[in-house]
Amino acid sequence: MAAYIGIDVGTGSARAGVFDGTGKMLGQASRDITIWRPQPDFVEQSSDDIWRACCESVAEAMGKAGVAPGDIKGIGFDATCSLVALDADNGPVSINPTGNDEQNVIVWMDHRAIDQAERINAGGHKVLDYVGGVISPEMETPKLLWLRENSPDTWKRTARFFDLPDFLTYRATGVDVRSLCSTVCKWTYLGHENRWDADYFKAIGLGDLADEGFVRIGTNVRPMGETIGDGLSQQAAGELGLLPGTPVGISIIDAHAGGLGLLGAALDGIAPDAAAMEKRLALIGGTSSCHMAVSREATFVPGVWGPYFSAMVPGLWLSEGGQSASGALIDHVIFSHARAAELKDMAEASDCTVYEILNERLDKLGEGSAFAAAITSDLHVLPYFHGNRSPRADPTLRGVVSGLKLSDSLDDLALLYLATIQAVAHGTRHIIQSMNNAGYAIDTVFACGGGTKNPVFLREHADITGCKIVLAQEPEAVLLGSAILGAVASGDFADALSAMSAMNRAGAVIEPAGGEIATFHAAKHRVFARMYDDFMAYRELMA
Repeated sequence: MAAYIGIDVGTGSARAGVFDGTGKMLGQASRDITIWRPQPDFVEQSSDDIWRACCESVAEAMGKAGVAPGDIKGIGFDATCSLVALDADNGPVSINPTGNDEQNVIVWMDHRAIDQAERINAGGHKVLDYVGGVISPEMETPKLLWLRENSPDTWKRTARFFDLPDFLTYRATGVDVRSLCSTVCKWTYLGHENRWDADYFKAIGLGDLADEGFVRIGTNVRPMGETIGDGLSQQAAGELGLLPGTPVGISIIDAHAGGLGLLGAALDGIAPDAAAMEKRLALIGGTSSCHMAVSREATFVPGVWGPYFSAMVPGLWLSEGGQSASGALIDHVIFSHARAAELKDMAEASDCTVYEILNERLDKLGEGSAFAAAITSDLHVLPYFHGNRSPRADPTLRGVVSGLKLSDSLDDLALLYLATIQAVAHGTRHIIQSMNNAGYAIDTVFACGGGTKNPVFLREHADITGCKIVLAQEPEAVLLGSAILGAVASGDFADALSAMSAMNRAGAVIEPAGGEIATFHAAKHRVFARMYDDFMAYRELMA
């Protein structure tokens, strides 16, 4: 049989999934990866630890799928957009103030480079037009500048700086090829012109990279859908338990893999063409959330990353909205509450999740209300606890809660949990509005990730955005997106679009409620916007 492996490295774990040519998952497995937080705003990992987790996940997934190494026709990798430092012998180079070489990955969510990002943004560089006008400290050039300014030994010793997805394919094949996805989206590579902007690097203080001909950050940049070199190296094949030469596809960022695993699904029996794609948004939820939309022409959306040419679906421009904390924010609100320990004990005793218990309490609290969402009419959250990625594009913003009482019961926690979910959904509404104001016509959201297992999360997103929410038949859409790259690399599909058409399937559909619920959320969205204005007014007063 023909099968394809997708390997996904998220913030907390590495996962592997085995799929057949129809997109059906045959087996999956995951392994946790270590995270270090040596000081505030610093988040670090180890590339060796990540590779170990990938190999162990593949072995277990293969066993669960009941497939042999010879059945695997292609492999695709996706990962978070974290920065990896390697020396000339491919060993790890410390990015940590302590000098520990094991910690050689600056994780995407690390905000150590806020000052560098602010200085870069003050320059008004032309390349910033293609990141929504404002570069984020989560992107790579601010992080590179931080290393150059604060860790000269690391800067000198590092022979290759990789985006994590590209490190994985390098580790798998021994070929230094960079993905158009990662370089365009996170490194300021101009994909529509097939070049780096040397003037930009010189202007921001990274001129030595330009003087070296960009060899440390990539000179061979290729689009998704291509096969890398001769496939798996002998060493990597042995570590993964696969055959040497197994085709490996150009890598992709994790959220973008979710887009490949979602947006090609037929609705009402009709597969989308390029025009229909402009009405669709892929929402990939997890620790953070990403909001992916594609268009035939370059669409500039202030505060939304992009437009990026061919960075997700080949031949189409990508706009990428996002929330720096969504799942992480909901969990923070729950587990930092005074009743968190009690809630966890209840969940363990009932053999269910804390979310299920909170959802049940919300049902009881809402029994006397006109509709479920109305119970938060006096409780509001501004969800910028970790800054705002888009469309505000301000990592210095902070969260606000309005309407707290002098009580800390489980019911109070349930209400705060609901208000936080609503705030995340209002953030998505704000992103969609910004995209539609710029030329999109988004009315359907294709969703995957942890939040899609939560009916309250789905209901609030449908009602608040006013969009139809479509779930994937295969809930692990990110893994499927990576496997699609492996399927294309194998030669079994002509290109990514044909593989998406064959392997994407729509599942359940949640329709927005409309009526008085829509009216309620229109008012709540005005509160959402006003809370930001008020926060900025407080900041101005304190200045």
